Amino acid sequence: MPLPADRHAILEANRTLKMARSAHAYVRGNTAKFYEWLAASPIAARVPVGPAIWICGDCHLGNLGPLANGDGRIEVQIRDLDQAVIGNPAHDLIRLGLSLATAARGSDLPGVTTARMMEGMVEGYAAAIHDPTSGDAGVEPDVVRSIKRAAIGRRWRHLAKERLDAVEPCIPLGKKFWALADEERAALKALFEDPQVVQLVLSLKGKPADREVRLVDAAYWMKGCSSLGLMRYAAIVGVKTSKGRWSYALVDLKEAVAPIAPSASGATMPSDNGDRVVAAARALSPHLGSRMLAVRMLKRSLFIRELAPQDLKLEIEQFSHAEAVRSARYLAFVVGKAHARQMDSSTREAWCDVLEADRRSAIDTPSWLWESVVSLAASHEAGYLDHCRRYALAA
Repeated sequence: MPLPADRHAILEANRTLKMARSAHAYVRGNTAKFYEWLAASPIAARVPVGPAIWICGDCHLGNLGPLANGDGRIEVQIRDLDQAVIGNPAHDLIRLGLSLATAARGSDLPGVTTARMMEGMVEGYAAAIHDPTSGDAGVEPDVVRSIKRAAIGRRWRHLAKERLDAVEPCIPLGKKFWALADEERAALKALFEDPQVVQLVLSLKGKPADREVRLVDAAYWMKGCSSLGLMRYAAIVGVKTSKGRWSYALVDLKEAVAPIAPSASGATMPSDNGDRVVAAARALSPHLGSRMLAVRMLKRSLFIRELAPQDLKLEIEQFSHAEAVRSARYLAFVVGKAHARQMDSSTREAWCDVLEADRRSAIDTPSWLWESVVSLAASHEAGYLDHCRRYALAA
């Protein structure tokens, strides 16, 4: 298994391969180009500046999905906050719109469907901004209903089988999980002896503070796309029960680095990137934020979270026209709710007025949103084909 000195080239090759597999994967893994091309587009000056709130910063389909809170309740929320900043909520809308448009093209749906999806997005988002507590989320899409149904019945054995290819409490080394260097293993052992980390694990498992917690196994985790190359670890943690047995949790440890997403002028955020990610999660995705903690390890900033069996990613293989429109409305409502819970009523009303302005009669979508998605879709398609050409030449 590759040790730290050998990892970079392997990780970069895997990232390149993942992004060559589909245009949608290219969009997901290329946050930097998204903001670069958005800033350079003719429409950039017309994108409205919304209230300065925590935004996801990388609001694509794969970063939304069902999440469990500490009590096991499940809600679809934003599930990845690496790029989160106090910034312009319009950027999350454009990023989600581009992701949905790319998924529609991947399903061979006509451009009319994309137009209707953008309409649905604005309707769902506006409904959440108007009333984040009881607003109309629209008809729950089949893909969301089925994944929530699957999430409800999941337990440790499902998580272990899916993530680790095993139910026994060990991490099998292979393609996804790599052996640790001695200093990494020592650092992880020390981390899970830290009282703050122990307390987080015990609170998530609902155990008293005097229970024993130990690191059972750990490995480097080759996971993700845009984050490949950063420090990433999987750890199995054991907690002793009142009967002297052990229950287990799978913990994800991920390096936090400076965000690419632009922050609002004058925004005050935690200087430590791990603290920034955790603060954003607590604002945008309470189910996730309550299970996270910022830590330092090997002179790097990381954040840790327990991976609950119910935490799943939305995977959309094929859209129908109706399902695409329903999904756009519903998922935009989820994002709008995350934004709206940070605003008072007057701020929500003012932001709604901005969304209602510049609507077109034929395509009931603000022109800045429609034209941004169209411009970025063209840029990403060209970038994707060029990426595939370079990949083919290298291969």
